[in-house]
Amino acid sequence: MTPYPGRTSASSRRGSTIVEFAVVAMLLLTTMFACFEFDRMLLTYTSLANAARAGARYAIVHGNTGGIVSGPGDDPASVVTVVKRMAVMGLLKTDRLVVRVRYPQGNNEPGSRVTVTVEYQYDPWFALPIRPNLVSTSAGVIVY
Repeated sequence: MTPYPGRTSASSRRGSTIVEFAVVAMLLLTTMFACFEFDRMLLTYTSLANAARAGARYAIVHGNTGGIVSGPGDDPASVVTVVKRMAVMGLLKTDRLVVRVRYPQGNNEPGSRVTVTVEYQYDPWFALPIRPNLVSTSAGVIVY
């Protein structure tokens, strides 16, 4: 019988510190890696949003020279090129980009709207149960 009721001897508590450390370390590392992954996803989305904004800005300024694809600079393919160049600067992989340039009124004359939507499949560093598609849209009114 122990001299103090309710207390256990040191030999019966010997492995509990290691078990507690393992549980706490696992939770701490999981939280830390989740924070890194979330920050990286936020950086990727910010780069994607900046690329969409740059494409919309280019489409707004280089809008019309007589038709929807009639002159240099007003072709939706040139808007896509601007978006991809900006995405590369944000360290995104262009083969995962899906760029859609839309003119809701059907033309790109001054006063018409343009919408640039960029979609990107996020690739996490750590194993995640999902691979989210990040989407950013930027719109504006053509001025020139």
